[in-house]
Amino acid sequence: MNKLFERKNRTGPVLFSEYEKGSAVKKALLTDRDDILLEIRESGLRGRGGAGFPVSVKWMLTAAANSPQKFVICNADEGEPGTFKDRVLLSEYPELVLEGMIIAGYTVGARKGIIYLRAEYSYIKDFLQSKIEEMRSDGNLGKNICGRKDFDFDISIRLGSGAYVCGEETALIESLEGHRGEPRNRPPFPVNTGYLGFPTVVNNVETLASVPHIINKGGEWYHKFGTGKSSGSKLFSVSGDCRYPGVYELQWGITIKELLDLCGAENTKAVQIGGASGICIPESEFSRQISFEDASTGGSVMVFNKNRKMIDVLQNFMEFFTEESCGQCTPCRIGNVKLLEGVNMIRNNEYSLEYIEKLKELGETMKIASKCGLGQTSPNPFISILNNFKDEIFGMN
Repeated sequence: MNKLFERKNRTGPVLFSEYEKGSAVKKALLTDRDDILLEIRESGLRGRGGAGFPVSVKWMLTAAANSPQKFVICNADEGEPGTFKDRVLLSEYPELVLEGMIIAGYTVGARKGIIYLRAEYSYIKDFLQSKIEEMRSDGNLGKNICGRKDFDFDISIRLGSGAYVCGEETALIESLEGHRGEPRNRPPFPVNTGYLGFPTVVNNVETLASVPHIINKGGEWYHKFGTGKSSGSKLFSVSGDCRYPGVYELQWGITIKELLDLCGAENTKAVQIGGASGICIPESEFSRQISFEDASTGGSVMVFNKNRKMIDVLQNFMEFFTEESCGQCTPCRIGNVKLLEGVNMIRNNEYSLEYIEKLKELGETMKIASKCGLGQTSPNPFISILNNFKDEIFGMN
């Protein structure tokens, strides 16, 4: 095997634990579909892309939809800055992702699955395709899976368009259909009207990779990990000013301080939780838990030490969002430009505190009025960095 795709010596409670290839698919196909839905519900599994929507609800709604055709889409458009954990799963644990898609297809009544692979991950495509072919040869994919004549399911790979906004599920579907990657108005939701107008499940890579372990070991087993509202484990992409950057599988509920100790971070000033669209947390709040109910993240953890200038960090983030906005809705199209202008005004000492407060209010409005997650979360770094590091930023001149 190409060394690029060799499995590293990783350990973790769920995803990086022992797993026998094909075992979950075989078990699932001997299980009633309703029982699988109940198992997923008992596990408390929530979407690992960042939104945290309950997987059981999405699957139940798709399963209940009356349609001659349904789809399962794996969202592998990992475009959030600082996030690289899905790349590890795709290149080292592809069977978990593929089997999760098969189980989803069986459960909701879909016969076709699509991996929407980030354009920058094109080097993984041939490897994934070889794994798909291998599963077909083993009878775990394609027609009559595991000898079951009433269940056919196959998977294809499509490369993304290279746009950050296509990580949003409806923009992803638009891109798959050959259109400009722009978010759709909702409702209708993909579970009713998704790809090509048919009911569609869209799940993140990490979400799907969790499913085989849940099927094998049970929802109750999975729910014992993490916290009450954030069950299971989480993959964290840790980068920045630390000795041991990389991908860590840890239980939800770990504190920021505990994670910093694990990755060898010292003299830390701030941690950006959730990628560029997340929140920037100062040293005084490092006791906070990383979980859906506290400091939530799709996976990215960026560490900044005390040598960093937070105005530089903020400008980097806002330039990214200004560039990546699809421009479809006014709050995001205009709002991000105005927030970036505010950053430049601070740099040039051409601001008033009253105007900066107005920009924060604009950011709060963007969270409500923007059409999709890009515009709803892009103000987060502007608001959190200016609030938490105001002494440094406004005293810099």
